[in-house]
Amino acid sequence: MKEAIDVYYDEETDYLEISFGAPPETEYTEQYESEVLITRNAKTNEVKSIGIVAFKKRTDILKSILKKIGMSIPLDISIPK
Repeated sequence: MKEAIDVYYDEETDYLEISFGAPPETEYTEQYESEVLITRNAKTNEVKSIGIVAFKKRTDILKSILKKIGMSIPLDISIPK
């Protein structure tokens, strides 16, 4: 069974977060690039969420990050300008 993908966007802070499946019991978050946070399962190192600050300014960064970490999602996310 595929994990659910949850998308959260806060317009006031311009923060996008994409979560993959249920949160793990233990996790850690690392800064991947400037203003990009990746949360991983501490036991398996599996990516559990990606957070992007200032998303409107750089909507194309999500595809780039997913490609770099070897993931894809079945949707296209964009914010009207």
